[in-house]
Amino acid sequence: MQIDEELTLKKLETFLAFMRSGNLSRAAAELNTSNVSVHRAIHSLESALRCPLFKHEGRNLTPLESAYVLEEKAQKLIQDALEMVRATREAAGFSAERFKLGALYSLTVKTVPQLVMGLKLRRSELNIDLTLGSNVDLFYRLKNLELDAILVSLDNSVSDPDCEQLPLFSDDIFLAVPTDSPFAEQAEVDLADLAGSTFITLTQGFATHRDGAQVFHQAGFEPKVAMQVNDIFTLLSMVSSGVGYALLPGRIAAVYENRIKLIPLQARYRLQQHIGVVFLKARERDPNLLALVAECRMYSLGRNP
Repeated sequence: MQIDEELTLKKLETFLAFMRSGNLSRAAAELNTSNVSVHRAIHSLESALRCPLFKHEGRNLTPLESAYVLEEKAQKLIQDALEMVRATREAAGFSAERFKLGALYSLTVKTVPQLVMGLKLRRSELNIDLTLGSNVDLFYRLKNLELDAILVSLDNSVSDPDCEQLPLFSDDIFLAVPTDSPFAEQAEVDLADLAGSTFITLTQGFATHRDGAQVFHQAGFEPKVAMQVNDIFTLLSMVSSGVGYALLPGRIAAVYENRIKLIPLQARYRLQQHIGVVFLKARERDPNLLALVAECRMYSLGRNP
């Protein structure tokens, strides 16, 4: 048996409203529609089902046994339909109860905590999963729908026509040295003076690794790299222990501030990282993502009044 095209979920919702209220006017008020629209929906259901649902007694509609059977089944059908929509949207990542956010390690010092707190205030029911990694790794996960949004350096590695970008702030690159280093008291440093020094870098794929390579190229030398590490906090620990120097963004100044100093580079070597949020254009209407974007705009205004 084929289902008649006149049998719709909307008409079933109207029918259920009438069964709850027992009155056309009250059902119409609940649905914000007219009495005529409610009566027309009920009559259309009877035509689609090819059987009567009510006995007409003057202006009143008295439910028949068929109406009570339909009411029971329709309630379950509507609940199943709502669950179907919720589960489908959640599988696609739209307005799910869990939000998967990716970020650079260095952004966990201040930026990520502030954004997460703001997002939780906007959507208190939301559970947030945080994944840390490099620009390249996080962007790969975003494109493969493993992450909902990423906080990264806005460079060529995350440039894609399928993605939107929202800038947050810009950050200078500094020379990171231990507090007892001979460079620690300098107002600025000529990076060429460190051509024979030992450096520690992040591994390839991190924006700071790429930016550091550019600055070293401007200084005219290939750095002597003692170690490459996979997160900025290990790198900071190595610098503070005197293993080597590093080129790092200013946002990590609060970490190890008693054991590390960030020295500005001379103007000819200066380079900025542009930090922002990246997400897929196909997801831009997702309520969770809209809440993050709103919070990012507030954060950006605070950083750039």
